[in-house]
Amino acid sequence: MMNIRTLKMLAAATLLAGAAAGASAQELKIGYVNSDRVLRDAVPAKAAQAKLEAEFSKRERDLTELANRLKSASDKLDKDAPTLTETDRVRRQRELVDQDRELQRKRREFQEDLSQRKNEELGAVVERTNRVIKQIFETEKYDLILQEAVFWSPKVDITDKVIKALNAQGGK
Repeated sequence: MMNIRTLKMLAAATLLAGAAAGASAQELKIGYVNSDRVLRDAVPAKAAQAKLEAEFSKRERDLTELANRLKSASDKLDKDAPTLTETDRVRRQRELVDQDRELQRKRREFQEDLSQRKNEELGAVVERTNRVIKQIFETEKYDLILQEAVFWSPKVDITDKVIKALNAQGGK
């Protein structure tokens, strides 16, 4: 069964073939945008990444600190175990298991929150990128602009133009 990406590629190829057959006398104007490069190199994408790092760095440090304290407590229990009574050893082991469970819960919450915020921030950048691409499409009269391709020629790559336009917009 074909996935959506394969269907999109097939539809684009069919569109290209049909357009090429109908436009034998005129040249098609095709562009390609490397979305990964845009999301890595454009100023709005870098700003979104910096915003996420600032927003989540404290929580990440807190989790690391909590994990280090748990590791220290575990090492101390291993060291002290021979001298502890059975009751004290079992109690401390239970405390460590509870603390580990709490740490794992906080890590899951952190990852979920980070993932959600990353999707929000990158979604906004993708939306702005698509508006810029559409603007370039219309002003420069492209017949087709692709964002996903297996192979492309540097002469149709307009990624730098898109990044430059995004950077020119700044924080708009």
